[in-house]
Amino acid sequence: MALSDWERPVIKFTKDHEWIKEVNGEYVVGITDYAQTELGDVVFVDLPAAGAELGQGDTALNVESVKAVSDVYAPVAGKVTAVNEELNDSPQLVNESPLENGWLVKMEISEASQLESLMDETAYSAYVEELSK
Repeated sequence: MALSDWERPVIKFTKDHEWIKEVNGEYVVGITDYAQTELGDVVFVDLPAAGAELGQGDTALNVESVKAVSDVYAPVAGKVTAVNEELNDSPQLVNESPLENGWLVKMEISEASQLESLMDETAYSAYVEELSK
């Protein structure tokens, strides 16, 4: 059964192709499907330590693909509360399921108002469409 719009977590996006969504009081962060497609096959994810403090726009971690090593930026300021340990053995989850199983970190955010500066799904889709022209 598909989730109705009011049951789906609100997801926000950055111009650098990160996403963030609240799930059960935690904020989960990852990269978008567009980003993983552009990267190609992900072979390694250099995860931060839990407890790391990040400012909005700070480099949170690196994702290494067959093409390049790319920085992933914190969409908002906060503290890393958990990392996706599954990526240590299965970095391809970032490619296979970027919005679900391929999540990167969970955060406790310090300024919820920063979420307002991010794009919603409609705005992000339009942004990606412009990039693809």
